Amino acid sequence: MKTILCILSLTAIALASDVLEFTDSDFATKAAQHDLILVEFFAPWCGHCKKLIPEYEKAATRLLDNDPPVALAKVDCTANTEVCSKYGVSGYPTLKIFRNGEFAEEYSGPREADGIVSLMASKAGPSSKELTSVADAEKFLAKKDYVVAGFFSDGGSELAKAFQKAADAMSTDVKFGHTTAKAVLDKYGYTDKIILFQPKHLRSKFEDAQQKYGGSSNVDKIKNWLSSSLTGLCGHRTQANADKFKKPLIIAYYDVDYEKNEKGTNYWRNRVMKVGKLRGEGKDIYFSVSNHKDFSFELGEFGLNDVKGDKPIICARDDRDMKYIMSGDFSMDNLEKFVNDLLTDKLEPYLKSEPVPEDNSGGVKTVVAKNFDEIVNDDSRDVLIEFYAPWCGHCKSLEPKFAELGEKLSEETSITIAKMDATANDVPKPYEVQGFPTIYYKPKNSKNNPKKYNGGREVADFLEYLKKESTDGLKYEGEKKKKKSKKSKTEL
Repeated sequence: MKTILCILSLTAIALASDVLEFTDSDFATKAAQHDLILVEFFAPWCGHCKKLIPEYEKAATRLLDNDPPVALAKVDCTANTEVCSKYGVSGYPTLKIFRNGEFAEEYSGPREADGIVSLMASKAGPSSKELTSVADAEKFLAKKDYVVAGFFSDGGSELAKAFQKAADAMSTDVKFGHTTAKAVLDKYGYTDKIILFQPKHLRSKFEDAQQKYGGSSNVDKIKNWLSSSLTGLCGHRTQANADKFKKPLIIAYYDVDYEKNEKGTNYWRNRVMKVGKLRGEGKDIYFSVSNHKDFSFELGEFGLNDVKGDKPIICARDDRDMKYIMSGDFSMDNLEKFVNDLLTDKLEPYLKSEPVPEDNSGGVKTVVAKNFDEIVNDDSRDVLIEFYAPWCGHCKSLEPKFAELGEKLSEETSITIAKMDATANDVPKPYEVQGFPTIYYKPKNSKNNPKKYNGGREVADFLEYLKKESTDGLKYEGEKKKKKSKKSKTEL
């Protein structure tokens, strides 16, 4: 009997959740109990909802420790149609933010734990928390993320005002706290200083756990200092903060897990950091570690779809966003050589590319990553290029029209009609493809300044556009009219 009770107890613990569950009957009452709450409207059969579950659960647990706490809730729309209809839920999952029971705004932020926590914490309470006691300060500095604290003898000083403005602008990036309490100033030994505190799990002998701001009372300088310091010597790069890391960037992909395996995670990170000291020697290079499962899509961009083994996979992106892969097994010597070769431009970039077509004589030129520069960046020709996906229905509808356009302009000597499968080839900057089809027009001698085409998608629309935009004008004047043959009259 005791064994059964023990099993039931363990099952209950395993099923425990920090995500609240609301229904039609109690939504209004329960939502009103929270100053701020994020609510997920879901359907049990929804694949995206299932994918969100573990991230939402982790975020809910972490946000309970926020100051002030932030609640996360969910509503099953298949069983609670009334409340879902009231708030206009038409797809799953839909996330909405409520304040004191009233709808406040749509949630359109990240859908992984770090991002949810960061965004919702920034919406709770003031942008900078006042630390009125040593206990307040100790609790604030014990957080699992970077925090920045202002220690001021006078809350009205120019430095304190600049600090507050920086907090207002960057509260989604890092948590801010400030104090003028003498006990706190004495405890930490800082006066009129801004200090960035590194979380405990990221501390190492390779860098200071507390970084001092040494600039003036200038908001932009404080913001710039924080932006360059938040990633540390070798930061933990997640989906929520990936865009905060500067380039050239070295990324070590492996089983990074600070919740379940901090020691193992830091074993490899410390080895990366030993090479990362190059940055401390004035080298313009940045380092990071990322979980290979969270960034499987990114590894796919490097052609690494099947990562095996425990050792880190090392990749890099330079300030031109070119990609590089370190060959051979991970070692500090191998990594240091890779970094130095990257900095001295000795590495061959990796291009995800289809083979260059053997015959490219058609009216529409097939562009792949390996011949992009040759065809699209040809300074002697204007180029109209379509970026497509093979599975895209709109692209399939456009295909015969684009082929007809290419055929009509096949005799033009100063314009190229081209297409590129953006799912099978790297698309270089400054081209940005976020949907399909995406069409750009690049006038000759302007390879760094293409224009996005937003006109109609009929052949006549493209011709009209090119007549106006083409550098040298079009020779094409339309279909030649066939002469009608005179029929001889037949006498009856």
